[in-house]
Amino acid sequence: MKYGTGRAAIIVLDGLGIGPAPDTAAYGDAGSDTLGNVARAVGGLKLPNLEKLGLGMDRRIPGLAPGVTPAAAHGIAEPASAGKDSTTGHWEICGVLLKKAFRTYPQGFPVPLLDEFAKRTGRGWLGNKAASGTAIIAELGVEHQRSGKWIVYTSADSVFQVAAHEGTVPLDELYRACSIAREMLIGEEAVSRVIARPFEGTAGDYRRTPNRKDFSIAPTGTTLLDLMADAGVARVGIGKVDDLFAGRNISSQHTPTNAAAYRLIEQALDTLETAFVFVNVIEFDQTWGHRNDVPGFHQGLRELDAWIPRLVSRLQADDLVILTADHGNDPTTPSTDHSREVVPLLVLGPNVHPVPLGTRRTFADMGQTVAEYFGLPALAAGTSFLKDVSG
Repeated sequence: MKYGTGRAAIIVLDGLGIGPAPDTAAYGDAGSDTLGNVARAVGGLKLPNLEKLGLGMDRRIPGLAPGVTPAAAHGIAEPASAGKDSTTGHWEICGVLLKKAFRTYPQGFPVPLLDEFAKRTGRGWLGNKAASGTAIIAELGVEHQRSGKWIVYTSADSVFQVAAHEGTVPLDELYRACSIAREMLIGEEAVSRVIARPFEGTAGDYRRTPNRKDFSIAPTGTTLLDLMADAGVARVGIGKVDDLFAGRNISSQHTPTNAAAYRLIEQALDTLETAFVFVNVIEFDQTWGHRNDVPGFHQGLRELDAWIPRLVSRLQADDLVILTADHGNDPTTPSTDHSREVVPLLVLGPNVHPVPLGTRRTFADMGQTVAEYFGLPALAAGTSFLKDVSG
């Protein structure tokens, strides 16, 4: 493998955890095992292409044989940062570790803060509690449309979510309000993300639209993307990765479905010569994990497996592709929130040696590996495995 002469990609399968981390119980997630529990719920997984890469060799997954001859380097990675949200996971992949988790608001936000938000945005508020996004628009959608007030809610994660009907509040106004909230939620009251949650439909049939927009806090340290920008390495974002880094040194084409992300990955690999492709594949988390949709999650896994040959067929000699996740989101548990889990680590490319990578102690090993691939300075965290997979 000639370092830095090809394409490197990190494809984050959002929410696709592969089992408990050493501290899972401390996060209130005892029993969470996203892939394992889904496999047990459906009587075993049949994912021949992912199995061939090595999925199931480092954590037992019912239905997947642990003794295959793998075609990819394989392992698992433990979270080292405090927290279990997408921002935390993606930052850690890119070399920034958090010692303290972002603040959460399980009892709702301080009323004076919401009143100030209402004053600055010109609309009142409803809700102010931890809730499922689909449930709260069903509960408060009619009142929101009658009054024009924002629906404000949170979850077990560090998020300030603002829902509004697209026929009641223009998207630009919703986005502007979320920008105002982002400016307010800093310091001691900082949250990881402010999320615009537009919806449509009528009473009894409200549906969220694809026009979600995340407003993340800016990374607190130097990321892989920062190093690439300084060195002039081309960066292509697919999915919500730009939102998770507050747009710093990455722009991205958002994708409402996994299938849309897969198509854009194919387009990137068909056209780029030397670049870093950073992808968030959203539906394991947004569509199925948060809604406890086991059949949907299972179907999504089968669609991912069916797509793998299309990915592999596009790889050139010196390409390096990492398939991983940022946290878990177990659809079989009562919770509809993220779970603290280890994540899969599959590293593929025509010249990648299919070696066992074991248990990595931080997601940052992935970013460190890509940094070395492009000849960049070392990140503050992580240990590269580039020489292990390239011989």
